[in-house]
Amino acid sequence: MTKILDEPRYVCALGGAQTVQAIHRAVPVFHSGPGCAGRVSGDGSGTGYLTTNTYPCSNISETETIFGGEDKLREIIRNSLKVIDGDLFVVLSGCTTEIVGDDIERVVGEFQNEAKPVIHVSTPGFKGTNYEGHEWVVDALIRQYLVKQLRGEKVKGLVNIWGPVPSHDPYWLGDLRELENLVRELGLIPNIIFGEYRGMENLSKVPLAEFNLLVSPWVGLSNVRLLEEVFGTPFLHYPTLPIGAHESSAFLRAVADFAGLDPVPVEEIIARHEQEYYYYIERSVSVFFENRTASKMFSTVTTASRALALSKFLINDFGLMPNKQYITENVPEEHQERIAGYFKNFNYGIEADVVFSTDGYLIHRQIEEEYYAGPPLIAGSIFEKSLVKKLDGNFICVSSPFQQKVVLHSSYVGYHGGLKFLEDLYTGVYQTYN
Repeated sequence: MTKILDEPRYVCALGGAQTVQAIHRAVPVFHSGPGCAGRVSGDGSGTGYLTTNTYPCSNISETETIFGGEDKLREIIRNSLKVIDGDLFVVLSGCTTEIVGDDIERVVGEFQNEAKPVIHVSTPGFKGTNYEGHEWVVDALIRQYLVKQLRGEKVKGLVNIWGPVPSHDPYWLGDLRELENLVRELGLIPNIIFGEYRGMENLSKVPLAEFNLLVSPWVGLSNVRLLEEVFGTPFLHYPTLPIGAHESSAFLRAVADFAGLDPVPVEEIIARHEQEYYYYIERSVSVFFENRTASKMFSTVTTASRALALSKFLINDFGLMPNKQYITENVPEEHQERIAGYFKNFNYGIEADVVFSTDGYLIHRQIEEEYYAGPPLIAGSIFEKSLVKKLDGNFICVSSPFQQKVVLHSSYVGYHGGLKFLEDLYTGVYQTYN
């Protein structure tokens, strides 16, 4: 029986267009109704090479629903190639065109001899969320574009980095850049296809990497497995986005070990970062431990990636105790047991219970019933702000829907990212009680 879902934190698989948008000079082409395209492009994800309101769309109507929309798709692809100066065109399908049964693959195949590549991705909302849509877009890039490119020798030290889902995560770009900086400090060459001016040049390097680095609990795992299958590229799956000294140091050691690097200079890099990090912590220790209005127990209401990263930071670096951690992006069942296991591996034998839920109403009712030994700390989305105010607790907005502040290039990743998180958290504490 269908049930009402209150305050969902994701969009449908057509949101994979945000992944296309994040590749410089790549053009999403919607084969869907105008409402679908408008909803996905109007979610606050900002602009890329194109503004979201100028995405080409076949604007399927009742006529195409009855008689099929292949002619209209053919027309929108042809015209897009004429008027848009893009390097890659990605056709994404909505629910209506998939239900009607348009042969999108055949229509796209008619454009394979064009000067600019055209590929397609099946992304109807009934198949999954934008997180799965992200994986399907990357999968299409591998199967329909990269396999056709000329391949050279592997480049020593080149590492493809895969992690935060573009656009939907407000900190995605800053986080990717911090991961890039950490990997570069090891003497490796980071390669990321998303973000400013990376685009097709970096995409073409993907098959040449020595290994793929996935920094995510589950999103992207199918992609790095496919890259291993197609190009023989091994991958390191590091499930935790590193925040603060403990996890950032562990991340550097894991990457260096996988790459076969000399551990001596790696430990020198870590020592330098940790010395700086703890200097700033010690300067502000009174703020953290003499502030009686700050929370001692916390819950997260966010994605698996953000929940795991913040839990490890707040427990291992900062000594807070976890209550239940709510994971909201509709994680496929095949990943849930493994992800829950990640929350059983904190320092000092501390464990956290995980609740996989997409219903904001049920999550809020559970939080209201939990015991936090004082004011709770809730790290979530803007949906949790009024709840935390009701509970007289502390709140920090870390995930979509955001609408809390402007994020240009900020990041919570790395040593500096951990300090940034503490700044934002305790600024919120001061603003609440002063």
